[in-house]
Amino acid sequence: MTMNSVLLSIKIGLDPSIVKFAGLDITYHGLFTALGVVMGVAISAWLARKMNYPEEMIYNVALALVIGGIVGARGLYVIEHWSTFNHDLGKIFAINTGGISIYGALIGGTIGAWSYAMITRVPNIPRGADIAGIGAIIGMAVGRIGDIINGEHFAKTTSLPWGVVYTSINSPSFGREAQHPAVAYELIGDLVIFFILLIVYFRVPRAGVTFFTYVLLYGVLRFAVSFLRLDNEVLLGLRTAQVIAIATIPAALVMIVYLLRVPPAAERRARADRRRELREETPPSTPAPPTSEEPSAG
Repeated sequence: MTMNSVLLSIKIGLDPSIVKFAGLDITYHGLFTALGVVMGVAISAWLARKMNYPEEMIYNVALALVIGGIVGARGLYVIEHWSTFNHDLGKIFAINTGGISIYGALIGGTIGAWSYAMITRVPNIPRGADIAGIGAIIGMAVGRIGDIINGEHFAKTTSLPWGVVYTSINSPSFGREAQHPAVAYELIGDLVIFFILLIVYFRVPRAGVTFFTYVLLYGVLRFAVSFLRLDNEVLLGLRTAQVIAIATIPAALVMIVYLLRVPPAAERRARADRRRELREETPPSTPAPPTSEEPSAG
């Protein structure tokens, strides 16, 4: 389908770079990534207050999550696009210009937050993971706005009546035919997942279920959307995000079923203590005294 046959052609003509000064390039990608981090932490802090979870822990864990997420996001992107960086290693650190892997951010952020929580013995780690997952998905949605403006993620030429066209000469997608707004699809999916996670968080009391629901739903979303993107194929025609999704989706399903069926150790101990207390409170039954029957006169 050519660009002229697209009935609804959304033209994006913004220059990916907002301003340059002192050798620093401020881009929409960097701006909305930062806004996404702020939004995610704010939502997580709000949820912590609602559920009486130590709010100060959220900020500490969030810092470890952000650091791990940045390293993981850039690291996985560099691995996927090594041919772009192997001749100029300095480009690896130019993260403000774009080029991150959301799955890398998810993996790196999880490792960073989990490591911090284990080292500092954060209380109720599964509940903290639930809160972090909800904050992460809304942060990812905000960050995708910058990706849409930059046009750095190529997608297939659209076969639908709508598409997106980049008219800024500095956009990586400049000159391409109308393509699927694949990143916009993901943004919409992130918002849907966010509202589903809120429902699970407030309706399902088992800690950890919300986090693994996040892993499950995001895996399904990325697996589907990646068919429209022109990312590098790594295995059997699949993209990196799809390979990771194939591994994480069943793992998340197993964990959700396990958490819903098997009470946590603290709850099992509480139930055992309660049964012990009930046995101690119930007085032992005493046998009734034997009755002697008088012989009848014959």
